[in-house]
Amino acid sequence: MEEHVQLTPLERYVTRIGEKFGESAIENAYINELAKHVPTLVIQKEQWKEVARFLKEDESLHFEYLSNLHGIDYEDRMEMYYHFYSYKHRQNLAVKIVLPRENPSVCSVAEIWGGADWSERETYDLLGIHFAGHPNLTRIMLPDDWVGYPLRKDYVEYDEEV
Repeated sequence: MEEHVQLTPLERYVTRIGEKFGESAIENAYINELAKHVPTLVIQKEQWKEVARFLKEDESLHFEYLSNLHGIDYEDRMEMYYHFYSYKHRQNLAVKIVLPRENPSVCSVAEIWGGADWSERETYDLLGIHFAGHPNLTRIMLPDDWVGYPLRKDYVEYDEEV
């Protein structure tokens, strides 16, 4: 008698993405025990846009809600985090993209999840992460003539009077 093995949500995500894009699309997969045990995928930057669309459109995944996105400066690299929810499957997912510190850039997902628009602009404005293909990647919080990105660890305040 053949035994049916039930996959965990994380195993299912890894399997579906691997089937569609190959195993190399995922750099790492783990349960983030520091963040409510959310399944987390580290996706190759070059495949992010296609994987993102698949996460939303594939019926077995259906992550139709992007609840949050943010960037982090780790001094030696930058990272983008995306937090998703599937109402259909009642499941959470976090995705991480590792970026180089110099000229960090990742594909915009604003055309996939409209709610990403202003969050990507905020991340660009404060951390300097470029979102390729964004429809209006301009400053949203700081004046247009602001020098630098104030949330970077190497940011030096500019004071004209000194």
